[in-house]
Formats: sequence, C-alpha cells, structure tokens
Amino acid sequence: MPDRYLLAAAVDIAREAGQMALARWRTDFRRWEKEPGSPVCEVDLDVDRMLRARLAALLPDAGWLSEETADAPDRLAQRRVWVVDPIDGTRDYIRGRDGWCVSIALVEDGHPVFAVLDAPARRESWVAEAGRGAWRNGVALAVGDRVELAGTRVPADALPKADRDFVLVDKPNSIALRIAMVAADEADLVATLRWGNEWDIAAAVLVASEAGAGVSDALGQALMFNKPDPRAFGVLVAAPGIQQAAIARLEERARTLSAG
Repeated sequence: MPDRYLLAAAVDIAREAGQMALARWRTDFRRWEKEPGSPVCEVDLDVDRMLRARLAALLPDAGWLSEETADAPDRLAQRRVWVVDPIDGTRDYIRGRDGWCVSIALVEDGHPVFAVLDAPARRESWVAEAGRGAWRNGVALAVGDRVELAGTRVPADALPKADRDFVLVDKPNSIALRIAMVAADEADLVATLRWGNEWDIAAAVLVASEAGAGVSDALGQALMFNKPDPRAFGVLVAAPGIQQAAIARLEERARTLSAG
C-alpha cells in the first residue's frame, strides 16, 4: 500500500496540474479531434507531459497508462501503475465550462489504491485512499441512502423513455466528476452502456467506493485495471440501496450493446 507521503505528493502534483490547465482555460489554444467525437487540445498534451515527469520521479518503478500517451506494454509487468487523464472532460474545457478535472489513480495489482481528482474551475479537490475513505476539500464523503429506483437522481442531458422515473441533475462533461457526484450524495446513479477506457474512471470509482457506493461495469461485474486491453464495457456507480435494481433494469440493454 502507498504511504501517506505518496498520497500527499500526488495531491500536490494534481493541484499543480490543475492550476496549469486553469491558467489556459478560456484562452486561445489549439484544439482538434483525435477521431470524430473525441476532442483534444494542446493543453491536454502539456499537462500529460508534466504529470508523467512528476509522477515518474515520485515513483520510478510504476508503469504508466494515460489517455494522451501511446500505450506501452511494459506497464503490464509492473505491480503499480499510474492511470491518468490529464483533462477529463476536454469538451467542457474547450467550451469554457467548468465540468473538467485532472484525474490521477495509482493502481496496484489491478485495484486503485489512491485517487485524486482536481477540479480547479470548481474549486474542488477529491481524494480517496483504499480502506481509509474519500473526501472533497477535506470533508468526508458518504453516498445517499436511496432504496427505490423511482426518483433516482442521474446526471444526464436526457433520459430514455424506460427511465423517465429518474430525475435529471446537472451533468459535467467529465465522467469522473459525474461519478464523484454519487460519492457526494449529489446523484444516486451514473451508468454508461458503451466501451470506455480505464483512465476515465480509475480514480473516480475509488472515490465513489470509499464513500460507500456500489461500483461495477455495466453488466454488474467487478472492475479491474491495468489490463492488456485497458477498457471495460461501461461503468455503473450507484447508491448501494439501488445498485442491484439498477443493474437489473439495464441488464438487457447492456448485454445487447456489449454483444454488438
């Protein structure tokens, strides 16, 4: 397990990265699409380089997996791996909205052991340590006690007809921040029904689970990290009282989409 020095140092590095991104937010910078619907900007790349240099110096024996770095298979030989998204929620960052954050997780033997989400535009710092809890700006987090699906709060733009008994709440572009909303009892359920990348969720799912949330992939299976193919089919994070009901409601859709 990482010692407290490592966590404190990672929090400081995440804060520096957040301030680096914040200084260029709402300014003129290059932006483009890696592929249709997948925006990136030069700030993503600059923050990624900074994080890799600083985190590698902090823990030289750890592997590296990041959205903005070409994947290298040597990470698979390492017990500990940094799993990073330098700007999660790039679409909001580019549009000048505040729904973005720096996401850092240290994964050990397939499981996140500590996590930091730094969201400077929101003045929020989220931290979690396996077995010790999760905090936002130093305040301990605890999920809600909802036990019925009807009325479930979901951060989304719109709801499919089958889920119109849910309640829409504010949706940041960052999936990590949406998951963190469950940890803070500002939402009850976050679920995606598509293939997604480990760097999008590794830090946030530790924040949520340490706050008491139920966490799985879209099919209800446990999440593992630093896999040869660093993806999972969806993520489902929920207040524990509705987790199984949410999995059951989405199961048919998830199986159909995952097979496709």
